[in-house]
Amino acid sequence: MAIEPQKGPQTQFLATSADIAIYGGSAGSGKSVSLLMEALRHVGVPGYTGALFRRTTVDLRQPGGLWHESQELYRLVGGVPRETPTLTWRFPSGALLQFSHLEHDKTVYSWQGAQLAFAGFDELTHYSAHQFWYLVSRLRSRCGVRPYMRAGTNPDADSWVAELIDWWIDDETGYPIEERSGVVRWFVRVGDQLVWADEPGDLADHTDTTGRPLPPKSLTFVPGKLSDNPALTSADPDYEANLLALGTVERERLLHGNWKIRPAAGLYFRRGWVEVVEAAPAGLRIVRGWDLAATEQRPGTDPDWTCGTKIGVTQAGRYYVLDHVYDRMAPHGVRQLMRNTATQDGHAVQQEIPQDPAQAGKDQRYNLSTLLDGFNVRFRPVSGDKITRFSPFSAQCEAGNVAVVRGAWNERWFRELENFPPGSHGHDDD
Repeated sequence: MAIEPQKGPQTQFLATSADIAIYGGSAGSGKSVSLLMEALRHVGVPGYTGALFRRTTVDLRQPGGLWHESQELYRLVGGVPRETPTLTWRFPSGALLQFSHLEHDKTVYSWQGAQLAFAGFDELTHYSAHQFWYLVSRLRSRCGVRPYMRAGTNPDADSWVAELIDWWIDDETGYPIEERSGVVRWFVRVGDQLVWADEPGDLADHTDTTGRPLPPKSLTFVPGKLSDNPALTSADPDYEANLLALGTVERERLLHGNWKIRPAAGLYFRRGWVEVVEAAPAGLRIVRGWDLAATEQRPGTDPDWTCGTKIGVTQAGRYYVLDHVYDRMAPHGVRQLMRNTATQDGHAVQQEIPQDPAQAGKDQRYNLSTLLDGFNVRFRPVSGDKITRFSPFSAQCEAGNVAVVRGAWNERWFRELENFPPGSHGHDDD
């Protein structure tokens, strides 16, 4: 049975001779399987050792993750898996591939004495530059394979990776420059800066402290799109629709491979995306979500707001924003606002309250449970930043699936959401 890459960027990525190659862009472009295939290239060589990295062990083991996807592929070439004490594959030649995490910056030092002919990073923007360059220094081999590194990643305009591959990206559009795909460039590190050239000989003037020329390294970037992976689009025709349902920023990154787009006011909400209606239909499932603060406004201060938004959803999945309350109050006032609002909402409306994981969060949960005794209350641990948490609602608004019931609170609420992030005067509580 032949194991072959798909024609196009995947083939280009696997064919490059660069010391470092990065395959990046759209979700679903075949990045992870490309890394798995590249790691197999030299498993017939005795003494060959390689490592594939994800940021956490959970990422490694999740369904569809590197370890899961390697099971069928690596058994085809005689690989034997072992899960303790580390995730490894050993091959008939004696070659070894290890799957490992780099959860913390200091984790890289466990590889201090390692000899790796190959290192692969899945989702490169999830790692720090320190982790990446330290592992570059661990590339050494006695098996006859010239050491090299490969990585796959999705775009992130604020990552160190975006700066590393900037030459391959159009400054104005944020999209990869097609004719530069797979073009190999050379660099040396002078102090903390990378100096680039089109040919290694152009870097000969850069020397170390003894006067010897610095040895150049080669790097290339190959962009990939979902359309370059017909194996996935054929097996999962709905995958593209899932990406199209994302908000503007994430859709540009994960579907179109945009390396320059950043969260900005106006990208996550526009009032023209929603319909203003006089009333909502009956039969909604309704939740009011809270963002709590507990500081009273005083002259010269600009504290956060306590906000509570009530949203209902129909059985067909259309959302109605029904009400929004907001105020700046001391703790007693916040408690009174929540109690009064829950009373007006009625017992059928679920009051959802964020809970911090620390002891203070547990104390607050106890106090608010007592305050709202008899009401439908749910406490939910907070995870992810507000942009991540707001994005699903943003996507529903942009898709025209959200209506807003007319009320005196509308204008302020529209203004705040249109200014997110960070919100007018730096607040994002609404």
